[in-house]
Amino acid sequence: MTAESTSRQPVPVVDCALYEYGRRRPGHLPLDEALSAARTTPGGFVWIGLHAPDADQLQVVARAFGLHPLAVEDALEAHQRPKLERYDDTLFLVLRTAVYLEHDVLTPTSDIVGTGEIMAFAGRDFIVVVRHDPAQHLGPVRRRLEGDPERLAHGPAAVLHAIADTVVDQYLDVVTALETDAEQVENDAFSPAVGHDVGRVYQLKRELLEIRRTVAPLAQPLRALAERRVPGVDREMAAYFRDVADHLAQAAERVGVLTELVDNALSMALAQTSVQQNHDMRRISAAAALIAVPVAVAGVYGMNFDHMPELRQHFGYPAMLISTAVLVTVVYLVFRRKHWL
Repeated sequence: MTAESTSRQPVPVVDCALYEYGRRRPGHLPLDEALSAARTTPGGFVWIGLHAPDADQLQVVARAFGLHPLAVEDALEAHQRPKLERYDDTLFLVLRTAVYLEHDVLTPTSDIVGTGEIMAFAGRDFIVVVRHDPAQHLGPVRRRLEGDPERLAHGPAAVLHAIADTVVDQYLDVVTALETDAEQVENDAFSPAVGHDVGRVYQLKRELLEIRRTVAPLAQPLRALAERRVPGVDREMAAYFRDVADHLAQAAERVGVLTELVDNALSMALAQTSVQQNHDMRRISAAAALIAVPVAVAGVYGMNFDHMPELRQHFGYPAMLISTAVLVTVVYLVFRRKHWL
């Protein structure tokens, strides 16, 4: 690949650097020189970071590093589930990132968890990281690794570990924040004042399903890396991947507990809603009965009959009103005794 071809297809390179025995060579390496520099440098590899490249831009990198077309297609389409695939001597790792979206009040339309994706192509002497997440910056990961040359000397596997470790730590942060929301929803479910807003519980349950879809599929790729079932991972790095897998298992377990808690809160909220509806129906029925008594009496005495009790009596009208009031009072007291009013 020539510099001229690179200029015709400018690639959104965040950083491109050559590392020799874990130490970075000064400066920003031109993309068209990256692979040849890595292959002519003993103990060297190149780390390239890309942000949301389009098809033409990623093809420039794919041709330079011999990336498999199917993996390149996945990296372009994004919205992939976490996975680890092997194409000859190149590993293709997909990670889904998660971030907690701060909000003052949880509502039925609150966005709680934001997600993105990171794809990594790792070979013997290169790693290409494609990021589809504006909220996730890998600059701190690179700087942290550059401060630990001994670990970075393990090559692309060390970069894969650092990225996976950062992503899984973010899962734990998101789960910790979700636990606060879940506790609030659970407390509200038992509160007569705010316990009937089922929409809030459904929204939290939906966000928990989203984080579960993000966390759970990553277990198998991490297990493969921890068990050294893929090339490029030595014994020391496998131990680090086992640690990340353990943290992922903790995150998955906590998500499961939160899901169960929210399910219980949802059941409680639905039960309270049903009870409240029954109570309201009793009150409405009692009110209808109270109204029915005077309506019935008035309906009877409003008919144009000549022969009707008390119709011609001087005190007939007051007696009818008093009788109606007594009947309404009796019905009211009966309903009060049954706690319908």
